[in-house]
Amino acid sequence: MPAQIMLFLMDVLLLPLAGIVLFRFHAVWMNVPMRNTIGEFVMALTNFIVLPLRRKLPTMGKFDLSSFLVATALIWLYLLLSLWLKGYPYARFPLEALLLWTIMKLSTLSLYLLMASLLIQAILSWTNPYSPLQSFLSAITYRFVSPIQRIIPLVGNVDLAPLVVLILCQLLLIVPLVPLERSIMQML
Repeated sequence: MPAQIMLFLMDVLLLPLAGIVLFRFHAVWMNVPMRNTIGEFVMALTNFIVLPLRRKLPTMGKFDLSSFLVATALIWLYLLLSLWLKGYPYARFPLEALLLWTIMKLSTLSLYLLMASLLIQAILSWTNPYSPLQSFLSAITYRFVSPIQRIIPLVGNVDLAPLVVLILCQLLLIVPLVPLERSIMQML
């Protein structure tokens, strides 16, 4: 029972924090303006863990290495503690498998963040198209939607490009990441 409580708390606290730090990494990488409600929330929530590391490890161009390393460390810690709480025998610990699993989880979480941004943007376009968050979400999704918008025209004033990006994200989750996760689980 205590292990289930710890797993629940990690799912509720540690994994979302890793997702928010990873979102910060992607937002800095894509030059997303952070002067809005979500941007300020992300910065305020992650500054305590990112800024001390940034003093020692500056950004490299558009890549915020401190945010990426913090997100990676949080996912790695989450996976390590999950294995420990589930009773994994650590006699011969497969470090390579854990590192591959961490990279796979970061990729999966990144795809889920993009999908959530697309869905929230679509809902806002129907309910409140002039929301200040619309420009924030557009800055996140633009790089992924704009190439498809050049190929697929509007259909009755409806943009189908976000739907295509969602389908492509789902395919990426299913095709390469599911078999990769299976092979990683066999390494454990």
